[in-house]
Amino acid sequence: MTATQEPRRERRTVGSVAALIITFQVLVRQIVTRSRLIALGLMGAIVVVVGWAVGMSDSTDRDLDPLEQSVRISVNLGLTVVVPVVALVFAAGALGDARDDGTLVYLWLRPMRRWPVAVGAFAAALVVALPLTVIPVVATAALIESSGELVTAVAIATTVAVVGYTGLFLLLGSLLKRSIVWGLAYIIIWEGVAAGLGRAAARLSIRGYARSVITDRVGVEVASFDITQGWGIVAPLVAATAAIMLTTWRLNRMDVA
Repeated sequence: MTATQEPRRERRTVGSVAALIITFQVLVRQIVTRSRLIALGLMGAIVVVVGWAVGMSDSTDRDLDPLEQSVRISVNLGLTVVVPVVALVFAAGALGDARDDGTLVYLWLRPMRRWPVAVGAFAAALVVALPLTVIPVVATAALIESSGELVTAVAIATTVAVVGYTGLFLLLGSLLKRSIVWGLAYIIIWEGVAAGLGRAAARLSIRGYARSVITDRVGVEVASFDITQGWGIVAPLVAATAAIMLTTWRLNRMDVA
């Protein structure tokens, strides 16, 4: 039988678990760069220094009691700046960078299903973003007021916010070029301004639900709307799941050749 007569061999699709692991390993190596770690690590360190400075100040110099001051600094610096920015850099870069430098072509040539790629990219961004956000934000809160209930509330709120933002910015990175710029615009305009102008907008913001977790657990009013802790946790998780599904849909229609 000649070479031209040899039966064509169909490429076997990579299994879903293997595809997820491959995507995770490839994208973690890609998004974790020294410059990103240094820049975002310094941002978190600055927030911790603020918490340390406030915690060391004399109680007579404080306008608020330690608990309320800790909550407000955690929300205004941690949930407003550190969490969304860190999640944006890694989540938007997970697929955005992979598309721009041809890594997605490498993954496509395997071949593999698209949903493990979306989940693997989400996992890669989340694994990197979580320690860079939860550790400094929780440390900041604990340095001002070290109550166990506060630390738990801030840890839960920060974690669910990171999950929600990671899913959202992963989708953004799959849809748009210059996703970092668009993500920053979203953080500043929607999460920073619009969500503070009314309850309707706040209910469409990740930060609004994270704040509600803190309010529900420690009683300090920082939430824009009334909601139980359970819904404050569930809503960002649902948003992240929906974003991963939409990212999969986008990948199925993306031409990366």
